[in-house]
Amino acid sequence: MLYILALLIGVIAGLRAMTAPAAVAWGAYLGWLPVAGTWASFMSHWAAVGIFTILAIVELVTDQLPSTPSRKVPQQFGARIILGAFTGAVIGATGGATIGGLIAGAIGAVIGTYGGAEMRGRLAAAFGKDPPAAFIEDAVAIIGGLLIVAAVA
Repeated sequence: MLYILALLIGVIAGLRAMTAPAAVAWGAYLGWLPVAGTWASFMSHWAAVGIFTILAIVELVTDQLPSTPSRKVPQQFGARIILGAFTGAVIGATGGATIGGLIAGAIGAVIGTYGGAEMRGRLAAAFGKDPPAAFIEDAVAIIGGLLIVAAVA
């Protein structure tokens, strides 16, 4: 079950890179993710919650700008894989499966990046413009991330 949740949080990282660590940090802070005593215990600190939340908000705002680069360019794609692997590892650490969670999260990030780009392109074509598609993607990422973290608890 942890591997599936790690894969899904990786998908969220593929959709919205910073939403996944923000959701994981909030889950750890609220006690939903039992990270105490693991290498990931720092995620339950208020500073981690604040930093990742601010970065997630910045990402949500800047993604609406016309100058935002494609998520498939090497830097964006690499960042999403790293964040998917990281958040998957945090979820895996709650059950002593850090490496498995890391791998599942990275795979999920690849799926989320390519699937999200395809979905956003189709939604933008359907709406005739990109902002509604971005808002739908934001909602899916935020709600999905919180539901995944809650499912670990």
